[in-house]
Amino acid sequence: MSAAANADRPLTAVALVCSLKPSPAESSSALMAERICENLRGAGVETEVLRCVDYAIAPGVEADMGDGDEWPRIREKLLRADILVLCTPIWLGHPSSVTQRVLERLDAELSSTDDAARPIMVGKVAVVGVVGNEDGAHKVIADCFQGLNDIGYTISAQGGTYWTGEAMQSKDYKDLDEVPEPVASTTAALARNAAHLARALRADQYPPYE
Repeated sequence: MSAAANADRPLTAVALVCSLKPSPAESSSALMAERICENLRGAGVETEVLRCVDYAIAPGVEADMGDGDEWPRIREKLLRADILVLCTPIWLGHPSSVTQRVLERLDAELSSTDDAARPIMVGKVAVVGVVGNEDGAHKVIADCFQGLNDIGYTISAQGGTYWTGEAMQSKDYKDLDEVPEPVASTTAALARNAAHLARALRADQYPPYE
């Protein structure tokens, strides 16, 4: 695709929902992803939401592990997208095991480079959404940010949003009658900043690595 054609196409985002629940089960992580995508669409970004456990994602650190591995289908969508939205629940104070598997599979992209020797995810934007009914959202966001940045993604300003309920209670994000204003405004800022940064990076990519 030419630079001019690339500049004219709409920005796109793929949201990876790392819930442990397959579709069509209700999922707070999926709802958080949809709320982020709703705000991204308001900023002119086309979005797609994928629930990772609906795919057979093999363990490993290669782009294609073979033998029925469905990660390559997801990978192709990520390569075309400008923005990655990673949404995870908190389990035992950590991102879900599905999130860790996604990050491990993305690790393969460090050795995949473009014509300027940059890892191919360099120039793309990543944001993170977290839900849970225990504390620990800041740590989970930090863990995800570190992995995504290592892979080459750029984290936008205020690129994390979260909701956590009271400790030792059972109310989930999906059970809320209304999203608290601080969460809603943080999610809106995340989307605005991510879209802005993605446009800036499309117009002016990072320098060549060699």
